[in-house]
Amino acid sequence: MRAVQPGPMIGLISQFALLGALAGTVGLGGPGWAVGIASGVITNVALARGLARHGAAGLGPADRVTLTRATLVCGVAALTADSFSRPTPVSTLVALTVVALVLDAVDGWVARRTKTASPLGARSDMEVDAFLILVLSVYVARSTGTWVLAIGAARYAFVVVRRLLPWMRGTVPPRQWCKVVAATQGVVLTVVAADILPRHWEYAALAAALALLAESFGREVWWLWSDRPVEPVVWPEPHGLAVVEVRDG
Repeated sequence: MRAVQPGPMIGLISQFALLGALAGTVGLGGPGWAVGIASGVITNVALARGLARHGAAGLGPADRVTLTRATLVCGVAALTADSFSRPTPVSTLVALTVVALVLDAVDGWVARRTKTASPLGARSDMEVDAFLILVLSVYVARSTGTWVLAIGAARYAFVVVRRLLPWMRGTVPPRQWCKVVAATQGVVLTVVAADILPRHWEYAALAAALALLAESFGREVWWLWSDRPVEPVVWPEPHGLAVVEVRDG
């Protein structure tokens, strides 16, 4: 455990530094501090556990980029929480989000360039994407309607359903399309958060993003259903014969 402590600890310190900077520049309030600290602690504790589980000696180059992105996303979460009780500078929230989205492309490039891609890095990258989409959907829903929360909740609903249905616990082959869809959600939500488009265009963009998300998750569900295991059921028959029926597992 000693070998894996520095990365998450540095991440937590960086989180406090970012929250302090936001407090000094935009006057981060109590809700923002609470959410920012809570999300930072959860993120870095999960990272420490992941490093220990995978037996990693520390963070690789791409992991450091992902951790930086996670820190920025926690800052976005803090500003979003503050927006419910006081005016939040949209420019600051959008700036943090844009940097986080850019780094989403950088960490993958670094992993390939340094040949340090790992299952932990891929999982961390996916979870940071999901959290950013959730936070942005909460912020955007205040002006566009609660239906937008479906964009942010989709990933977490999928995880819950996989725990409840055994046939959904299989492994889905990786698809680049999933990364494209996730990036699209982040870009669309950021543009809507910036409030630079007419309202009807914002609704259209959000609806299109939600449709892409539904198609992506729907395809994964269909693949898992088609690949679900089956088990034979043997029914006893007279004269020592048996009828074998194939039943879904």
